[in-house]
Amino acid sequence: GLKIKEDGLGEVQIAEEVITIIAGLAATEVEGVCSMGGNITKELVSRLGMKNLSKGVRVEVTEEGKIEVFVTINIAYGYAIPAVSGNVQEKVKAAIENMTGLEVSGVNVRIADVDMKSAVE
Repeated sequence: GLKIKEDGLGEVQIAEEVITIIAGLAATEVEGVCSMGGNITKELVSRLGMKNLSKGVRVEVTEEGKIEVFVTINIAYGYAIPAVSGNVQEKVKAAIENMTGLEVSGVNVRIADVDMKSAVE
């Protein structure tokens, strides 16, 4: 686990899996992202549970104790990839930092697939 707090009251640790779930949820909230790597959509997550969300996310802890995130997403056809990727990077970084207090050094986005079914009308 990642230690996020240690003081007179004790310590708080977060499992890496929690960070991958936060990242996955943040990424799927971005318009144009139709699913995470492994075709994990929001609907699928509500049916199968959170654990599956982390399939498209990898988290590495740097030597300085910062978090580097790697997300694999499938994009809906018709969306501008640079814009969507930028939104994913910002959303994921903000969500992890706000919820855990850990610093995110980078969010790396890989576009794995383009989904024609969710094309922009």
